[in-house]
Amino acid sequence: MSSQSLLRKQVASEIKKRRLIFFTVIVLSLVYFVISFTFGDAGLLRYRELRQKKSQLATEIQSLEAQNALLRSELKLLKETPFYLEKYAREDFGMAKPDEFIFKYDQ
Repeated sequence: MSSQSLLRKQVASEIKKRRLIFFTVIVLSLVYFVISFTFGDAGLLRYRELRQKKSQLATEIQSLEAQNALLRSELKLLKETPFYLEKYAREDFGMAKPDEFIFKYDQ
């Protein structure tokens, strides 16, 4: 064999090695990015978890806002309506007017 033929084989072998190394690096990089995108701190699974948590918190906020509106209306009634204030004092605290008896029944 001639030295040129041997040189061509060595060059072809080097080119194949470089291509193999290049494609290996590309494939490993893609695998890393896919795994990172799926399982990382800012990955797809974390995003789904946070979106579910946001939905739960929104539901809880709506519930608390409804409860808050109910308490505000009750507070308004207590401030503005003497009848309601008297009813609340009698039912919740067992208060009575002078010379009035309270009968409690066990249920």
